[in-house]
Amino acid sequence: MTAEIASQIVLEHYGFTVKASALQGDEDENFKVVSENGNTYLLKVAVTETDDRFLQFQTAVLEHLASKKTSCQFSEILLNKEGKPLTSAIISEEKRTARLLTWLPGRLWAHVNPKTSKLRFSLGEKAGEITTALQNFQHPQANRSFDWNLADALWTEKYTDLFKDIEKDMVSFFQERFQEIQLVYQSLPKSVVHNDVNDHNIIVSSNLKNPEVTGIIDFGDAVYTQTINDLAITIAYAIMNTPDPLAAAVEIVQGYHSKYKLSEKELECLYTLVGMRLVITVTKAALRRADVSQNVYHFISEHDAWQLLKHWYGTYESFVLYNFRNACDYTPHPKEYEFKEWVVNNKISLNTLFPSLKFKNVTHVDMSIGSTWLGNKEEYSDTDITAYKLKQIEAENPESILANGYMEVRPFYTTKAFRMDGNNGPQYRTVHLGTDFWVAAKTPLHAAYDGKVVILHHNNYLKDYGPLMVLEHEFEGNPFYTLYGHLTLSSLELTKIGQEVKQGELIGYIGDASENGIWTPHLHFQVMLDLLGNTENFPGVAFPSEQQVWKSICQNPGLLFTEETQDTPEKISDEEIIDFRKEHLGKSLSLSYSEPLHIVRGEGVYLIDSDGKKYIDTANNVNHVGHQHPKVVAAGQQQMAVLNTNTRYLHKEIINYAEALLKKLPKELSVLHFVNSGSEANELALRMAKTVTGQENMLAIEVGYHGNTNAVMDVSSYKFDGKGGFPQPANTHILPLPDIFRGKHCGKNAGTEYANYATRHIEHLRGMDKGIAGFIGESMISCGGQIVPPKNYFKKVYKTVREAGGICIADEVQTGFGRMGKTFWAFELFDVVPDIVTMGKPAGNGHPLAVVACTKEISEKFHTGMEFFNTFGGNPVSCAIGRTVLEVIEEENLQQNALETGAFLKSGLLQLQKESPIIGDVRGEGLFLGFELTDNNKNPLAEHAAYLSDRMKTLGVLMSTDGPDYNVLKIKPPVVFNKEHAQELIDKLRIVFGEDFMKAY
Repeated sequence: MTAEIASQIVLEHYGFTVKASALQGDEDENFKVVSENGNTYLLKVAVTETDDRFLQFQTAVLEHLASKKTSCQFSEILLNKEGKPLTSAIISEEKRTARLLTWLPGRLWAHVNPKTSKLRFSLGEKAGEITTALQNFQHPQANRSFDWNLADALWTEKYTDLFKDIEKDMVSFFQERFQEIQLVYQSLPKSVVHNDVNDHNIIVSSNLKNPEVTGIIDFGDAVYTQTINDLAITIAYAIMNTPDPLAAAVEIVQGYHSKYKLSEKELECLYTLVGMRLVITVTKAALRRADVSQNVYHFISEHDAWQLLKHWYGTYESFVLYNFRNACDYTPHPKEYEFKEWVVNNKISLNTLFPSLKFKNVTHVDMSIGSTWLGNKEEYSDTDITAYKLKQIEAENPESILANGYMEVRPFYTTKAFRMDGNNGPQYRTVHLGTDFWVAAKTPLHAAYDGKVVILHHNNYLKDYGPLMVLEHEFEGNPFYTLYGHLTLSSLELTKIGQEVKQGELIGYIGDASENGIWTPHLHFQVMLDLLGNTENFPGVAFPSEQQVWKSICQNPGLLFTEETQDTPEKISDEEIIDFRKEHLGKSLSLSYSEPLHIVRGEGVYLIDSDGKKYIDTANNVNHVGHQHPKVVAAGQQQMAVLNTNTRYLHKEIINYAEALLKKLPKELSVLHFVNSGSEANELALRMAKTVTGQENMLAIEVGYHGNTNAVMDVSSYKFDGKGGFPQPANTHILPLPDIFRGKHCGKNAGTEYANYATRHIEHLRGMDKGIAGFIGESMISCGGQIVPPKNYFKKVYKTVREAGGICIADEVQTGFGRMGKTFWAFELFDVVPDIVTMGKPAGNGHPLAVVACTKEISEKFHTGMEFFNTFGGNPVSCAIGRTVLEVIEEENLQQNALETGAFLKSGLLQLQKESPIIGDVRGEGLFLGFELTDNNKNPLAEHAAYLSDRMKTLGVLMSTDGPDYNVLKIKPPVVFNKEHAQELIDKLRIVFGEDFMKAY
């Protein structure tokens, strides 16, 4: 049927002129029709002669839903000229039935990117609302048997031979499971359901930043059947193409349950029903392919259905059930409370496990993600260091056994081996499911309870886990299991699978480091209520997002013992921290991101949150050689343990650091003053300039930022021109931002044109018989938007200022120490030598250390008799740290890394610019880069930049916005940032640039 015929039907039977365009459909032919006055409708025409009673049933469903108060939108049927909802039309000499419905505004789920957790929850809500609204609806046409009714899904058994190998295995598995659940399934509640909430029947709001489901369309498959079928169908389509389908399903179940209360029996069938809907989908596609169907819509879900079916088949059914139960506020494992009641009367002493040890109590050892006891990665990865620390605790607690770990989020598991891509970026299995007892190697181990051996395993590829044993026990007729990990290889020879063991019977020995990898000898002891199908191994760690489920499956081992074992301390919640900050910290102290991060550990280019999720840090130029660099940390610790005092005493460290730093500076800058922060450094530099020249007026660059003390705030346009700022001080004269992309001057003479503003200000001051103290400027303007000034800009400004008797100050707080790659200092890129250079943030790698370097002439003139003294500036600890930072830069060749990685990253960004025109400009040097988001007319897109920053955080990359219009993404990572990190950054940026909001500008 053509669009022209569709338009004729509307004109003839509904009385107005429309323009029609064809849409995809399964059975009906669908057309979007737009009237002359701009109203939009949906015309549905039955493909063949259809029993109008069924179309009347669909009409009745819509009328019933319209009478209910729901937040979900539904189409309304328009009456034709005869006042009827159904229209008979003769098309190609065939009687067809047409319906005209209102058009629901929005987007189809299939076309929405990204599909967020909130969006999936809202889908569950809307589907649940429909289920609730249809509970009391009845219609004679609702009771029908057809292929898409899940209750009739066993028709697919006739076609199992259409598939081969693993595909046939998967289809057969779910068919068999469907038969096995029939007794429970047939007893479940029934109602009329939509029966086809797929990605082409879900309407999503036009809000591209925070989309939500607004409506459900097309009730052509509505049927009276088990109510739970509708949720299964909704899940089956909505979780396709997700990295973690189960997590996506859980979000839908949560939303659905909030509107329609699911029973435990319904949840027991849900896993199988999702699988059977996928089986129907792939079987239908195979049959249609055999019939040589030309309708693309018939195969639209086939590939994705197979991919999901494979994943669903590989996910253990009980684990899915426990997740669904948890989503509906049921105890994840249904036998959890029974087990806890049984344990109360069946406790044992820890001596049952370790009869050869003498101890009276248990001492907890903190190995959590934020543990200061563990130290940095280099420390906790060293078996000898960990063993030494444990010996110290043992010495302090001679009558104790050391234990820890249950539900503890640990840093050991933040490596690639424990990483998986989740629906919200990378996630790590950081939650420890058992308790560790730190005892000596070869310590005899005995069974906790009577039981039998069900697993004996040694994984040669995961030597850090070592040999393990699992015993099966019984409580109130139900099984539970105890796991014993990190044993000796010889332990596996003491028993065999199926062997009965008695409580207190010797079952093994604790292995040493050679048998369990990097670990100091200990027992990993775990209690499980379900083996989840495992026959060789069992997980010892889990994802934080599934913590409540695993906490129910893997019970606290401490419940078994008469001795009191300390659980992992409850961590302070993010809400508590935020509330305290609001109440007791300065109101102007802001947090990054719409949902703030709770960061507890740093490691190289990564920041790690309280759940162990790692974020690539592209915004933090403070930790210059990497967060918590082991050598830098050690230098501070060692010197702090010996001495930390002021510079009134002689000490070698200040000399060592000064000599090392002077080697990196031009010979003209030969005198150093040590302070604690970039703000202090710039404050001192301004004071020097004013003292030496006897003048007060300063030149500074627009949107420049030089610190938070009074004098530097007065020359920081970024602050006084910003929100909550103050009038520009009379002695401050601002030069336009030398931006050649969107600035005042963008041509080939831009450098001279921008530099001329310095001349104008100086001449203006001269006309008032005033001189100039100097000029202060970042060698590359960071807060101004990662601006790279024209090549000759600083040379001309410096010349003008010096001719007027002023001092030239280069602020290298954010740009120095090899970040530029080509040069050690950014000012060197412009072939100038400042009179004063200020350094801060990177100098101490996060330790409060800053430096002012100046010429000998300035130093001598500044020495007026008034002593300059800084209590902590130049202290031995700071100097030891600063010296070590310089050593690390040299030893790890980090300036060269900045050059090579920066070039690699910049090339990737330029390629992204070709793919995404929203990137107006890419600029910078080394690992000081930025890209600016603009529309086609170079108008700034601040909202898009903020969106990008937030989305990148979700995907595991920290970025920050800046620039006068906050439309620039700045990239200033620790200079250990390498090409692998750069590639991940590019890959994640490409994902976000492909999202709907980033395309709408």
